[in-house]
Amino acid sequence: MSGQRPRRPRDPNQLAKLVVDIATGQAPPDAGEDLGGKNPAAVALGRLGGLKGGKARAASLTKKRRQEIARAAARSRWKAK
Repeated sequence: MSGQRPRRPRDPNQLAKLVVDIATGQAPPDAGEDLGGKNPAAVALGRLGGLKGGKARAASLTKKRRQEIARAAARSRWKAK
């Protein structure tokens, strides 16, 4: 589930308790976040690369290649299902 928001309890009562615990200082502000057993430093480093990726790729593409990609995307969107 990478790239998505941290998991919070789905049950409204459990979520309310978590919010109250965070507000009163009984739980840390990042409580309820699940990194799936991953190293937090590695997650942060991967996020940095992800933030740069799209801009770097767009800067390296030629105008013609960008048009080809856009044309293919439009074809895919409008293709009969």
